[in-house]
Amino acid sequence: MSIRVLIADDQALVREGLSVLLSAQPDIEVAGEAADGQDAVDEVARLHPDVVLMDVRMPVLNGLEATRKIVEYVAEQQETANPPATKVLVLTTFDLDEYVYEALRAGASGFLLKDSSAHTLADAVRVVADGNALLAPSVTKRLIDEFARLGAHRALTRTRLNQLTDRETEVLALLAEGKSNAEIAEHLVLAEQTVKTHVSRILTKLGLRDRTQAVIFAYESGLVRPAS
Repeated sequence: MSIRVLIADDQALVREGLSVLLSAQPDIEVAGEAADGQDAVDEVARLHPDVVLMDVRMPVLNGLEATRKIVEYVAEQQETANPPATKVLVLTTFDLDEYVYEALRAGASGFLLKDSSAHTLADAVRVVADGNALLAPSVTKRLIDEFARLGAHRALTRTRLNQLTDRETEVLALLAEGKSNAEIAEHLVLAEQTVKTHVSRILTKLGLRDRTQAVIFAYESGLVRPAS
């Protein structure tokens, strides 16, 4: 089954370019387009795409607010017969948009650079559609610096961190360094399924949606600090 994608960008040329790139993939289908944030919210309710490629700076409703509304809508629909599982992948420029940090906290599953290659874009869509988080490596340091600057809730998150076992804390720290489950398993000499179980328990105990929010939590709590 194809991954259905909604492209949200206020520039028609950008939407067209992204549509051409993604439509060339055998397992990806462009289900629709949106020219502003409100349009994106409306189209998600109508089309139930698997992934929304969300621009940040758009008229009517910016990408941050649109992301929050989409995540809230998906959560509200979980009790219905066929709940949508739409994920949001934020598209940003190299100079990290001021909204990206908040978009991730609002529930976006990750972010990607607009100048990424077609291969990287397609892989990012697949990763997010599969329920995983994605942080573009080339801008992760900028995001981490923002975590450090905005770490106003560190005392609160530190208290929540105490809910984890020592092993879960180790797993969270490695996850925040961008390691995959397989890499964490190799580092800690554990079975990969055991790591998946630890990650699931971490998310449950801390009340987090996904790995992206776990990364944010790890930096906000001071468990992991930005490299100098």
